[in-house]
Amino acid sequence: MTDSDSANTVATSRLANPVGDQGAARKRFALLAIGAIGVVFGDIGTSPLYAFREALAQAGDSGTTAIEIIGVLSLALWALILVVTVKYVLFLMRADNSGEGGVLALMALAQRGAERRSAIIIGLGAVGAALFYGDAAITPALSVLSAVEGLKTVPDIGPAISGDAILGISTAILIALFAVQSRGTHQVARLFGPVCVIWFLSIGMLGLMHIADAPAILAAFNPAHAFAFLASEGTVGLFVLGAVFLTVTGAEALTADMGHFGRVPIQAGWLLLVFPALSLNYLGQGAFALSALEQASAVGQSFRNQDWFFLMAPEAWRVPLVLLATAATIIASQAVITGAFSLTQQAMQLGLLPRLRILQTSAVHAGQIYLPVINILLFAGVMMLVFGFRTSSSMAAAYGIAVTGTMVVTTCLAFVVVRRRWSWRLPAALALIAPLLVIDLIFFGANILRVADGGWVPLIIAASIALVVFTWIKGRRLVAERQRDDSIPLTELAASLGKRPPQRVPGVAVFLSADPDAAPAALMHNLKHNRVLHERNLIVSVRSANRPVVPAADRLSIRPLDANFTYVTVNCGFMEQPDIPQDLGVGATGAPLGLVPFTTSYFIGRSAVKPAASSRMPFWQDLLFIFLQRNANNPTDAFGIPPNRVVELGSQVEI
Repeated sequence: MTDSDSANTVATSRLANPVGDQGAARKRFALLAIGAIGVVFGDIGTSPLYAFREALAQAGDSGTTAIEIIGVLSLALWALILVVTVKYVLFLMRADNSGEGGVLALMALAQRGAERRSAIIIGLGAVGAALFYGDAAITPALSVLSAVEGLKTVPDIGPAISGDAILGISTAILIALFAVQSRGTHQVARLFGPVCVIWFLSIGMLGLMHIADAPAILAAFNPAHAFAFLASEGTVGLFVLGAVFLTVTGAEALTADMGHFGRVPIQAGWLLLVFPALSLNYLGQGAFALSALEQASAVGQSFRNQDWFFLMAPEAWRVPLVLLATAATIIASQAVITGAFSLTQQAMQLGLLPRLRILQTSAVHAGQIYLPVINILLFAGVMMLVFGFRTSSSMAAAYGIAVTGTMVVTTCLAFVVVRRRWSWRLPAALALIAPLLVIDLIFFGANILRVADGGWVPLIIAASIALVVFTWIKGRRLVAERQRDDSIPLTELAASLGKRPPQRVPGVAVFLSADPDAAPAALMHNLKHNRVLHERNLIVSVRSANRPVVPAADRLSIRPLDANFTYVTVNCGFMEQPDIPQDLGVGATGAPLGLVPFTTSYFIGRSAVKPAASSRMPFWQDLLFIFLQRNANNPTDAFGIPPNRVVELGSQVEI
């Protein structure tokens, strides 16, 4: 049967059974939507555990009133509507990079739209990525602590649960969570979606049960209450706004995980389940608080802010709710940890970080990766946060700055995409982006006020990561410039060898080079010390494209220089891990280069860097770059090269 016959047969079968195809498509869509609910919405879905409580705590310093409760809730609802629904679900999810999202994918897309490589765009992406790591450290600590603290609301055991007991239980959960990362989560990931569906249905029903306690809470949908609250509260209103932002933490995940589930399943999950469930739960908490305020006023007592989320549940439901909340926070933490692994891989491919060791944890899913260094650093950061703050209320102030900062960066990059990639006129682009940026800046400014209360934590984490990123970028540039100054053009070397050919040896030599126009240092050392040249010599450069995946047809670019040398460029997407032998088609039948495994040798130049007398970086930054380079993953492992076929030749470079 020919290919056309086969295609016709498939098309005929589809026409004959359109209902079956539609049913399969609907089933696949439902599975993707459920999977997205389990991975994408875990962080924002656990915000009801603490967000309303913390916002109300900021508003109630001088006595809480019904107007304040409705005003706080109105701010929360409209934050969900404007920031999550309008900005992320309806707008940013359309600004995808070949189906991928997230701050670095958006940076790469903006770079593709720019006329040349822009330091501003790279800087924005680096800052956004650095802020994400602050979020990644805080999310597991805050969410798990807030779930375990629900044990205090259980009547029979609550009084016996001390702060140290909560810390111990939370620590045990977090140790187990980080310990299993090396084994992968693909075996239990299929449970994430169903568990989170149950979670959202439960919190929605829990809120719905209490709206009748004070139907006046429905007035919170009127944005006038939000504006009136901010206008009347002054500086206190800004502190409340900073706490209200806790309701939308995790919104970045909507775009970051778009490549795994697709835009439409994520949008459907938000609009059909997650947003209604969150809205109902916040309304229920507000109504419950209004009812408690009325009861306290009736007996002449003062209103006391409480753990409204767990207290809404009947006493018999408390323990199951705590267990379900703990499961949801573990899933949310897992999503953030996995996101940190993926973001680090993207940063390495885009040249923002040194290459770290990456392990595949699944033979089926390429996205299931594990980075030991990142896992250890995240775990250390989470533990320091848990024992440094000890309660979720103390830690809440540290959460918003990292997320709001990332959102500001995302909006700025989106402006570049709208202008350069979508070719919108400036007035139209400003009309869309300016209101979104104003909202982001207002939230960012409100959270900056809480720096002294813990907001300095994500800033320290982000500043440390940003320092590493910019040191690595600048150091690599200085090394490349010094090597370029000390090298000779490959064309000149080829012409010289053509006139005075050295001793030839059989086989193929692959020389990895960052600058294909210059003669690789490993090639020069091989000629100088071994005085031989292989029959075929490939000058191979790996180029990271500003797109997530490069099609197989565009993977290789082959350009012969002369009878001795051939330029080969391996184009790799920022979501892909390069594998040089596989990319070159070593041993593959019909591969364009026709390389045989046992006759192909790989030559790698290893530069030993040391500070120069007149360095262009401060001495401490020289030392940091040298440390990063020495601890970077070996090119043999990073590029999938067989160790027994590698020849490493070193040189010394001063920067």
